[in-house]
Amino acid sequence: MELDRFCSTSRVIIVAGKGGVGKTTVTATLAVAAARTGMSVLIVEVEGKSGLASAFDRPPLGYEETELAPGVRGRTLTPDDALLDWLRGNGLRRISNRLVASGTLDVVATAVPGLKDILVLGKVKSLDLTRAADLVVVDAPAAGHAVTFLTSARGLLDAVRVGPVNKQASDVVELLSDPERCRVLLVTLPEETPVNELVDTAYAIEDRAGVALGPVVVNGCYEKLALDGAGVTAASVLRDADLLDVFVSEREAEDLARAAGFRAERAAIQTHQADRLARLLPLPQIRLPFLFTADLGYQEIGHLADALTEGVAAL
Repeated sequence: MELDRFCSTSRVIIVAGKGGVGKTTVTATLAVAAARTGMSVLIVEVEGKSGLASAFDRPPLGYEETELAPGVRGRTLTPDDALLDWLRGNGLRRISNRLVASGTLDVVATAVPGLKDILVLGKVKSLDLTRAADLVVVDAPAAGHAVTFLTSARGLLDAVRVGPVNKQASDVVELLSDPERCRVLLVTLPEETPVNELVDTAYAIEDRAGVALGPVVVNGCYEKLALDGAGVTAASVLRDADLLDVFVSEREAEDLARAAGFRAERAAIQTHQADRLARLLPLPQIRLPFLFTADLGYQEIGHLADALTEGVAAL
C-alpha cells in the first residue's frame, strides 16, 4: 500500500497502547511519515505529559498550535481547555469567564463521569470538521484509560437523553463510528504482557466503542542480522578480528559472543510474540526497529518514519 493512501484512509488517527510501548514515538513517526507525502499534519496530545515535543527537539507543547517540523504542527488538549472552547462556542462566554475566575473550571469538567473525555474528543471532532489539517493524529491516553476515553461517549448517550451534552456525545459517537473519519492505531512491544493487553484492548475498543482498527504497530523489534548470533563463539570472534586486522582480547571476544547470543535469544522471543499476536488478533502488522540510543530526537524519528514507510508498503 502506498503511504499517502494509508494516511488518507481516515482523517483522524488515534494512536493508543499500554504505557511504555512507544505510543508517543509512533505518533511522532506517523506524523513525520505523513508529512513527507505532502499532507499537513496536526498532532493532538491529550494528556500533556507524554513529552511528544522532545521527539522533535522542541519545548513542551501548549494549547496553541506550534510548528514541530515541516508539515507537522502540534498542540495539547485538556478537558479544561476543551470546556472553555465549548462554552464560548455555544454563546456562554460569560459563564466560562466566571468559571475561570472562580477556579471551579476543573470541578465542572469532571462533574459527570466521561464528560471530560467527550469534551476532548468533541474538540477533535471540531478539528476534523473544520479541516484543521489533512490528518489529525491523536496521542491517546495509555491503554487502560484509552478504552474509557473511546467508550465514554456511548455511555453518556444512554445516561443523558437530551440537551447539549447529548448532542456533544452524539457527535463524538458519529466521528468514532465512521472509518472514513476515524480509526485507531494500536501499538505494542513484542513481549508477552504488552501483547496480551493489546489483544484485550483491541476487542474492547471494537466491541464497545465501534471504532475501526488499523494495522498494529509492533515497536522495538530487533532487526535481523546477517550473522546468526546464536552461532557466534569467542573463537569465531577472534578469527574474524584477525581477518580484519583488529585486536580483540580473549575477554572481549567472550563478552561479544555472549552479547550476540543474548541478542539472538531476544530476537527469537520477539518473533514468537509477534507471531502469537498475529494468531490472536487478525490484523496486519507494521514492525518498527529498536533503536540503540538513549534519547529519541528528530533524527531518530526520521529513521523510524523510513521503517514505517517500508512497513506500510508491505501491507
